[in-house]
Amino acid sequence: MSEVLVASRAPGGTDLSVPPGASGARQFWRRLRAHRAALVAAGVVATLVLVALAAPLLTAIEGQDPTTYHPGLVDSARGGVPVGAFGGISGDHWLGVEPQTGRDLFARLVYGARVSLGVALAATAVQIAIGVVVGVAAALGSRWVDQLLSRFTDIIVAMPLMIMSLALLAIVPSSFPRPVLVALVIGLIAWGNIAKIVRAQTLTLKGLDYVSAARLSGWGTWRIARRELLPGLAAPVITYAAILIPSNISVEAALSFLGVGVKPPTPSWGQMLTAADVWYQAAPQYLLLPAGALFVTVLALTVLGDGVRTALDPRAASRLRVGTGRRREAKAAKETKGTGADKGPGRSAEPGASRASAGESERGGAS
Repeated sequence: MSEVLVASRAPGGTDLSVPPGASGARQFWRRLRAHRAALVAAGVVATLVLVALAAPLLTAIEGQDPTTYHPGLVDSARGGVPVGAFGGISGDHWLGVEPQTGRDLFARLVYGARVSLGVALAATAVQIAIGVVVGVAAALGSRWVDQLLSRFTDIIVAMPLMIMSLALLAIVPSSFPRPVLVALVIGLIAWGNIAKIVRAQTLTLKGLDYVSAARLSGWGTWRIARRELLPGLAAPVITYAAILIPSNISVEAALSFLGVGVKPPTPSWGQMLTAADVWYQAAPQYLLLPAGALFVTVLALTVLGDGVRTALDPRAASRLRVGTGRRREAKAAKETKGTGADKGPGRSAEPGASRASAGESERGGAS
């Protein structure tokens, strides 16, 4: 295992060797740098986060806000279609205006990034916290505690997320902050899978020598969990969290699209898609902008999650191997095979001579 961590090679052939005394963080960063797609995805995610955090500053530079109506910028005679080319794009409205209301699309898009990313991150944090606690408690508890928590986790996993979210969000009073409510509902319903992963990994770690040594030295159960088990759980938990974030973004967008998520006038990408379903011909940018933002965000987080998974476990090949790495490997294997066929041992350089020798042997045997 140590040899794998100290020296490994990326799927594309990049050398990932690190000094034997290098820290785990340095080894992780060295391996992650070899995955260019993951680095590009990380840059995209960082840009989106900066845009979301700087939304007030960006809208102030533009001179707009996400809630102000501009009825003079839409044509009421045509049902509220934006006036001007490309949905009303101008120096005052960088991405045009919203149909019927005239609200600035750029302002609503960047403020919608705050809601979508914030809800996804908060829901992921709730899922990870509950899943780690339940999984560790099930693995370290007695037999009946394990059975009880495992069966309860099975019930949570079997629950349909969208249906339960729709039911819970429909009965909660509208006075409750909607983004917080959506994050809590997603987090409280969808923690079952991470609990199963943590339980299985904890059961594996319990049998290792250093955990047994800590138990023999008199350490308590929760001290062993905190000092010995949680560091070993970091890699699978971080990997699964990277996968959960894009999934939670999609769930938030779906809930807002169904009308039970974030309520107007608070903008979110899913809510914008809900209002844009009848404007895809008259004002296509109103549909394409939030849909494109969702697509880019989910794709970048998915690629980044795969890169993090591979960097934390260098033995695992990337599921998203792109580029020329495979072609180079196939070409090298083909050349090696061809060279071995031409110069392999036991193969005669002159097939005709071999056939002649075989004929002479047969004649000698007949005589």
